[in-house]
Amino acid sequence: MTIGVLFGGPTPEHDISILTGLLALRELQRTTKEPLGIYWTKTGSFFSVPGDAEAESFLEGLPKGSSELSLRVGDQGGFFSVGGRMGKDRRSDLEALVLCTHGGPGEDGSLQAALDLAGINYSGPSLAGAALGMDKWAFGALIANAGLPTLPRSLLTSETTSLPFAGPYILKPRFGGSSIGIDVVADLATAKARLNVNVHMSRGCVVEPYRHDLTDLQIALRTYPTLSLSSIEKPIRRSGAAEILDYRDKYVGGEGMVSAPRELPAVLPAGQTETIESCARTIAGLASVRGVARIDFLANETELYVNEINTIPGSLSKHLFVEPPLAFSRLLADLITEAIERPSHHYSAAGADGLVLRTAGSIAAKLA
Repeated sequence: MTIGVLFGGPTPEHDISILTGLLALRELQRTTKEPLGIYWTKTGSFFSVPGDAEAESFLEGLPKGSSELSLRVGDQGGFFSVGGRMGKDRRSDLEALVLCTHGGPGEDGSLQAALDLAGINYSGPSLAGAALGMDKWAFGALIANAGLPTLPRSLLTSETTSLPFAGPYILKPRFGGSSIGIDVVADLATAKARLNVNVHMSRGCVVEPYRHDLTDLQIALRTYPTLSLSSIEKPIRRSGAAEILDYRDKYVGGEGMVSAPRELPAVLPAGQTETIESCARTIAGLASVRGVARIDFLANETELYVNEINTIPGSLSKHLFVEPPLAFSRLLADLITEAIERPSHHYSAAGADGLVLRTAGSIAAKLA
């Protein structure tokens, strides 16, 4: 049986997904016999890639030596190598997949649904957990309903005439992550104008009050073998004048979030560490967290707010587990074991015993 690593995909976070996937693939090569790297292209196709592929190999498309794969659902579903005109398609004997698919269909439940239907064990969030984590409006409502501290949010559309809080405002794509597509604006008129030019907001926009006095704090958690928390990180913005922690702050540097500037562990006011850890443990249950997730907070010296959750975080948040230190090999091994021992979902037809069909009568009669 083979362990696979799936990365890439039709998402704005395609590039960082490649970096995370290659990091995981290299680490597994040290401990696992011939792991399979599966690259998901920007157009939605799948290819197996050589184990020694580098990030620059993907700049022009496919690394040399790549082979096409197809994903099939059903009782005998899985990834199949394409045999060509004379060959026979061959099913990859995968024991589990490590998902390194950030953003888009790789983190919103779409991929998870397909893998469930194909009967493939995978790491990370379930379909439901992924969909909830990607929807900033739904996740914010869940947090507020649970009584956890969060900034007020509102949906913004072209028909919005007023907001329940004063500007300036921060606009976020409803379905997105990693600060891609985020805008800070002064007033409602400007906010509505941004809806027409920001492609990332085509599926919805969430607006919040922009608080320049709040900074970012992050904590990771993992759910296997037991729920455990990482150290708390305070990311450092590359520009002191920056309004938000943006995509460049998080990922540009060569190794994804591993190379981003930070204070780790963060030096926090008295009691703030305990509050963050308590919120993280509560969110783990509320949001059906599975695998490794990162929860982002906004804070100053006296206030703390839950911001969002990343259900497949950059570099799988391996850099945050420093007290006590956790080897990347151990993190991956636990993700794989959880994927195998605690599958995300198995469908069942229990209750479909034919009784309704036997008593249904003629369909034609029902249409008459």
